[in-house]
Amino acid sequence: MNTATKSQPTKSLLPNTKGHYVNNKKLYEAFVVYKKAVRDAEANNKSAPKIPDYIGECILTIAQRLSQKYNFALYSFKQEMISDGIENCFQYLNNFDPDKSNNPFAYFTQIIRFAFIRRIQKERKQTYIKHQITQMQVYSSLRPEIPFDVDDTFATNYENMLVDKRVKAKERIKRLNEKNDGESGE
Repeated sequence: MNTATKSQPTKSLLPNTKGHYVNNKKLYEAFVVYKKAVRDAEANNKSAPKIPDYIGECILTIAQRLSQKYNFALYSFKQEMISDGIENCFQYLNNFDPDKSNNPFAYFTQIIRFAFIRRIQKERKQTYIKHQITQMQVYSSLRPEIPFDVDDTFATNYENMLVDKRVKAKERIKRLNEKNDGESGE
């Protein structure tokens, strides 16, 4: 076998030999040091310290890798999703308490995941609006004498999803009210 054609494995840029892309223990330790510096700054009435580069790099890496997962990979607005995830992580960075949890990786992953989902919902709504406007313009230009009424699967599915959400929310509220009425009557 010719060894010249074999490629040598490249060394990972992040210092973790287990194959994980973020070292959770090192991230936790960096976070403990950062939170201590934040508390010291607050105690001395100083401005908050700069977020360490390692924490920022880990958040960026988590967002980029999560965007490659099968349920987020094919969206055309992936960069917006990543940006939203990073922004939310920095927005809620100080809510992570190292005394209560030793898993900042999971904390940031969940923040990013929910940011991705919110971006997808926003983009779907915008796509629906664009689609409806386009349909109205095209249809009215072709047949202005006929009122606009096109059977459209995309729009129908989106509208049904909105109605289902409203119905489910009303049912939950009704069940909670019935449960509260039942508990107060005892």
